[in-house]
Amino acid sequence: MKVNYVKLTACALTGAMALGTVSVEAMAATPAAGVTSYTANVVTSSTIPAAGVTSVLSEIMLNGDAVVATSAEVVDTGAEVVASEYADVAIAQVEGYVNVRSEASEEGEILGKLYDNSAATVLGEENGWYKISSGSVEGYVKSDYVVVGDEELAKSVSRRVATVTTTTLNVRETASEEASIIQQVPIEDDLTVVDESTEGWVAVTCEAGTGYVSTDYVTLSTEYVHAESKAEEEARLAAEEAERQAAAAAAARATAKSSSSSSSSSSSSASYSAPSGSGGSAVVAYAAQFVGNPYVYGGSSLTNGTDCSGFVMSVYGAFGVGLPHSSSAMRSVGYEVSVNDMQPGDIVCYSGHVAIYCGNNTIVHASTPSTGIKYTSPANYKTILSVRRIF
Repeated sequence: MKVNYVKLTACALTGAMALGTVSVEAMAATPAAGVTSYTANVVTSSTIPAAGVTSVLSEIMLNGDAVVATSAEVVDTGAEVVASEYADVAIAQVEGYVNVRSEASEEGEILGKLYDNSAATVLGEENGWYKISSGSVEGYVKSDYVVVGDEELAKSVSRRVATVTTTTLNVRETASEEASIIQQVPIEDDLTVVDESTEGWVAVTCEAGTGYVSTDYVTLSTEYVHAESKAEEEARLAAEEAERQAAAAAAARATAKSSSSSSSSSSSSASYSAPSGSGGSAVVAYAAQFVGNPYVYGGSSLTNGTDCSGFVMSVYGAFGVGLPHSSSAMRSVGYEVSVNDMQPGDIVCYSGHVAIYCGNNTIVHASTPSTGIKYTSPANYKTILSVRRIF
């Protein structure tokens, strides 16, 4: 869409309607009596002619009032009006996925899959098909299975993200450096942004609640789920199977090695049983022993203090499984399962937080400094970003 200017002469107020898609944005007050010319902005999507071409309009809308112009000289300035960032965003609305094909036909080769609520950029349209680009996949999808240009839908399936760029980010109670710190987040972890209306700050969600972080210490981005190519799908499935087998073997070795041993906390007289078994229920049984122990930011001791990712990392470490000490990085371990298919032992990922699913809609996690390691129910007490399965 372009911004154009219109010069009106011999104007008089009437009750007429504006022509076509032309609308006028006034640059000054309506001309005083006796004034025969007026210049205003006019914005149009189609009725303004190409650059350098003029036209005469009989009616035009000005400041909410209709005016009649005996002549209206329209000059195309060539200046572009920025379209909505969602204008060419397509969101898949299907059960499961829609195939991305090599041509605008059901006979076209399948190049990949665009999953439900995944996003793509529309490159063109052809006979009821959209040409789209999503992730590494470029091809065609039937227009029946995607919704284009729906800002509300696009926002609902995307995630606005603040990624930490400083060693330790303070999440504060209000948008001020003097405000109380409600949680700390390590570098490269990310948080879900819920409000960007305060200059220099964004509101984010974390385990301690909703707080504010300075935009000086984060990078902001919008995260969508994208299409997966056939090669990417094959590689993912092979990697997931290899990871499952490796995790099960590591857990078997760890439990065999320590089946007759136990450990004791150096700070208390409580005794803890060694891991027994290699499935998700065994993970939960082992983790449950540490409920009531303290939360310590940056820690990984199940007895003397750990943070949320340190807790999950250390519990799984006892089964011979190595995991990163990062809540955001844990969204890539193991393999994805749906919230409806959660099983005991699954890793449940939230904005700036991570936990272990116990079953019965309950998680066990290192929550906050004030609560320590505890159970929480329901498991979806906060928005779940991902569920990862190791075994």
